[in-house]
Amino acid sequence: MSVNAVRLPVAEAAKQTSSQSALSECVSRTVRRYLADIGDTECSEGLHALVLREVEVPLLREVLAFHEGNQSRAASALGINRATLRKKLALHGLL
Repeated sequence: MSVNAVRLPVAEAAKQTSSQSALSECVSRTVRRYLADIGDTECSEGLHALVLREVEVPLLREVLAFHEGNQSRAASALGINRATLRKKLALHGLL
């Protein structure tokens, strides 16, 4: 699988990020930097899978910490079932 990216002029990229949320802007900036770093190198697992894998662990950790370890409240904030949260926590060694 090859990585296809469109390079936006700096002014256009800045204009797009001005209307984005802080989280969306952070993701955009990080993905642009990652793509610039890897160039035309293939991402063996696919960029989508890579981003989800890299984002899920800190997301779970931070939401759980924010809710002081309360899994029910953390699951509710994440919009997932508590059992699903527990499964994800176990999968990532966060239990």
